[in-house]
Amino acid sequence: MREIGAFEAKTHLSELLAAAEQGETVTITRRGTPVARLVPVAGPTRPEALRRLTALRCRLIRQGVSLSSEDILSARDEGRR
Repeated sequence: MREIGAFEAKTHLSELLAAAEQGETVTITRRGTPVARLVPVAGPTRPEALRRLTALRCRLIRQGVSLSSEDILSARDEGRR
């Protein structure tokens, strides 16, 4: 776990976000006192989510359900109304 001062954290936020995305935890300090912690979000990573979607699509195809990209986007958009 890395510690970084608040001013430096503000200056390098995009780098810290990339580090968190890679699984690193960063403690942000103010005058040497820890005040916040930047941690990775728990849950499926993007590759995991894509793997699960691919598996779902394969199951649907085996069941005889064929969805085009347009069908999928239409269903997604309908849920937003």
